[in-house]
Amino acid sequence: MSIYDFNGFLKNINSGPLRVLYTAIPNNKYVPLDLSESNKLLNAIDVSSSEKLGAYVNNHIKTNGAQVAFGGYLEVRNIYKRSNHFNKQAQEERNIHLGIDLWCTAETPIYAPLDATVHSFRNNTNYGDYGPTIILKHHISGIEFYTLYGHLSLASIQHLEVGQTFKQGNKIATLGKASVNGDYPPHLHFQVIKDIQDYQGDYPGVCSKTDFEFYKSNCPNPNLLLKL
Repeated sequence: MSIYDFNGFLKNINSGPLRVLYTAIPNNKYVPLDLSESNKLLNAIDVSSSEKLGAYVNNHIKTNGAQVAFGGYLEVRNIYKRSNHFNKQAQEERNIHLGIDLWCTAETPIYAPLDATVHSFRNNTNYGDYGPTIILKHHISGIEFYTLYGHLSLASIQHLEVGQTFKQGNKIATLGKASVNGDYPPHLHFQVIKDIQDYQGDYPGVCSKTDFEFYKSNCPNPNLLLKL
């Protein structure tokens, strides 16, 4: 299936928005958030500090009368420069974000947007990494694909089992604090993955310019499902 056909498939799975947060939060309580390198307001903020970045995000949410800030798909970001996990020697910098981030408070419940089974999970403990992570497998109309949930609480993976099933709308996790989520302000990294390859409990959520075309094709816009 071509990426264009797959995008159309994702868009048409449901006529309305699918949700990974409380279904009662209306679209007008989600506010877009720009964390790209072109956002000059970030130049005055120490984005390496989860506290200072969190204050910026929370102020953005409050100023806009929202409950959740969202965005980031294919956004080129500077916030990864703080971590060697994204800038290992002899490798090109990885700074292009492949999912959508949903910024809200720690312990916020996360729900399955579709019927799913647990493909894998892991605590990715590199500095700046996902922290506790769950990957779900979906099989709809003969098509298999995956969704990734990063920056979760440790409790989210303590009693999980590979192959465990979730129905659409079931609670699957809660968001983690900076102390466990890779040192970020609390948020969900939500990513759609066409081919999981050989990954278990992890999948690149940030890529380099060299690998951009592959990852753009393999990780389509999650907003095709969320419709924010």
